[in-house]
Amino acid sequence: MADLRVNFAGVEFKNPVVTASGTFGFGREYSEFYDLSELGGICVKGLTPKLQLGNPPPRIAETTGGMLNSVGLQNPGVDGFIETELPFLKQFDTRIIANFSAPTIDEFALAARKLSDAGVDMLEVNVSCPNVKNGGIAFGTSASAIAEVTEAVRRNSDVPVMVKLSPNVTDIAEMARAAEGAGADAISLINTLLGMRIDINSKKPVLANNTGGLSGAAVLPVAVRMVWQARSAVKIPILGMGGIFTGEDAVEMMLAGADIIAVGTALLTYPDAPLTVRDGIAKYLDAKKIDRVTEISGAVTLN
Repeated sequence: MADLRVNFAGVEFKNPVVTASGTFGFGREYSEFYDLSELGGICVKGLTPKLQLGNPPPRIAETTGGMLNSVGLQNPGVDGFIETELPFLKQFDTRIIANFSAPTIDEFALAARKLSDAGVDMLEVNVSCPNVKNGGIAFGTSASAIAEVTEAVRRNSDVPVMVKLSPNVTDIAEMARAAEGAGADAISLINTLLGMRIDINSKKPVLANNTGGLSGAAVLPVAVRMVWQARSAVKIPILGMGGIFTGEDAVEMMLAGADIIAVGTALLTYPDAPLTVRDGIAKYLDAKKIDRVTEISGAVTLN
C-alpha cells in the first residue's frame, strides 16, 4: 500500500486529507460517525476575535452542483474555542488547523498569538473578510493587504502560518506571491466564489445577505486552475480545496500542485467523505504503482 504521509510546512500529516473550515464545525457531530483520528487534519470553523452570531436567515441556498452560504462566521470566538472546543479536539490523533479572521491587523496579530500559544498545529489566516479600516473591501483582494496581514500573523505565531486565498481576484498568482513574500509557510485555496440567487416570484435574493459564497462540485475546475496557477508562482506548500467529492477529484487537485487537500461541502451530504476520498487516493496510487502520495503533487503534464 502506498505511503500517504505528507510533511506539510514542517507538520507531519498521516494522510493528505483534511476537513475544510466551515463545513466540519469543531468535529463533535462527525465524531459520532467515525474516529476523527482517521483524518489527516481538521481545519476548524472560522474563528473571530469575539463571539459572533452570524448573519440572519435564510443563509444557505442550494444551487446546481453546489450551494451558496452566507453564514457570517458564526463562532464562539477565539477565547471560547480555546476553552471549550480545543480540549475536545486534542483527544484525537490528528492535526488541528485553526482558521481565523479579524477586522483589523492588530486583532489578527492578537488572535494569532492566542491560538499559537494554545497549541494548535497550524494557523489558517482567512483574508477573505471585510477590512473595516479600508473601505470595507476584503483583505484578500489586495496583495499589499495580504502581505501586511501575513507579516503581522507570522510575527505572532510559533506554529506554521498558512494564508487562505480568495478566488474573487483578477490574478491569483499575484496574491500567492504576496503571501509567500511576507513569510507565509503555506497557502490554501480556494475559498468560496461570490454568487447570488434570486427568487423569481418574490423578485428578491434567496439569501438574506443578498450574496453568498458558492461551493460544491461546480467549483472544482476553477479550484484546479487556480491551484495550478499558484503552484507555478510560489514554492511554499499548497492546500488545495474546492469541489472535492471523490478520490479522483483529490488526485486531480494534487496533480495540479496541491500537497494536501481539503474536503468541504461534500461533508454536508456524505459525513464520511474525507475517509472515502483518502481511500480513493490510496486506490489510485496502488493502481498506478506509485509508492508515495508526494510523488503526484504538481505532476501534471501540460499539452
